[in-house]
Amino acid sequence: MPLEFEKPILELERRIAELKETAKATGVDLEAEIRLLEERLARLRKETYENLTPWQRVQLARAPGRPTTLDVLEKAFQDFIELHGDRAFADDPAIVGGLAYLEGEKVVVVGHQKGRDTKENLQRNFGMPHPEGYRKAMRLMDLADRFGYPFLTFVDTPGAYPGVSAEERGQAWVIAQSIQRMGRLRVPAVTVILGEGGSGGALAIAVANRVLILENAWYSVISPESCAAILWRDAKEAPKAAEALKLTAKDLLQLKVVDAIVPEPEGGAHKDPDRAIRNIKEALLKALEELKGLSPEALYEDRYRRFRSLGVFAEP
Repeated sequence: MPLEFEKPILELERRIAELKETAKATGVDLEAEIRLLEERLARLRKETYENLTPWQRVQLARAPGRPTTLDVLEKAFQDFIELHGDRAFADDPAIVGGLAYLEGEKVVVVGHQKGRDTKENLQRNFGMPHPEGYRKAMRLMDLADRFGYPFLTFVDTPGAYPGVSAEERGQAWVIAQSIQRMGRLRVPAVTVILGEGGSGGALAIAVANRVLILENAWYSVISPESCAAILWRDAKEAPKAAEALKLTAKDLLQLKVVDAIVPEPEGGAHKDPDRAIRNIKEALLKALEELKGLSPEALYEDRYRRFRSLGVFAEP
């Protein structure tokens, strides 16, 4: 389903397709008219996607068809072996993880996993993990440390599951534990924010030496709708909240919350997932190369300095 701001683009694409079909069916030369509309379409796309509002980027981050963690693992990594369960309660399908190779290097990977359709979204709880998901992630952090493998994570969640069942099993406590455990890793850690990065549910697996974000992803302490419901008592004020939260990739890079922006194809990662995944792979390899050669102590200190510096600004 097209987003509201994309409708003029789709209308122009429809007109071009109709003209091409008419020219083919009647034999009338409409090349000049078609070329004119195609030039107008290229300008419209450029103007639209280069000037997106924060709320429009939030909508793109949620667009069906964006690459998921499993998509990235399938196309950018080799020989992924998924490991299940937290060895305490159950397996949480909202978080996937295991062992894989990235260009011949052994790595441990963890990421939020949304469904690709309604049925799978229900199975994976729309990418909102329960406590056992974060305990599974911590088990994989232990594995990375034990064998000295780089630890890579992929964030795409509106937030940890806020239901009673999750709270009964210690949701807030386990998120704090996961943040602490990842902060103490002795191996290189890199995070990529694929789509949504909501609250502690995202941060729990994002305490990395390098935090990368896709161009149209968002990362914030709260979703725009929840923020609007609290501040203005109306979730319809979400566009205003998105502007105030400074949650876009550009804002986050300026604030040094993230370290680099991974470019997306024009119109969003869902328009060309394969190209988006190639960009993710290149960004991961570059980040790992920057961290190569650092000792476990240096990696720990690098991560500590990175997060302690957030929110610290020079005097005017």
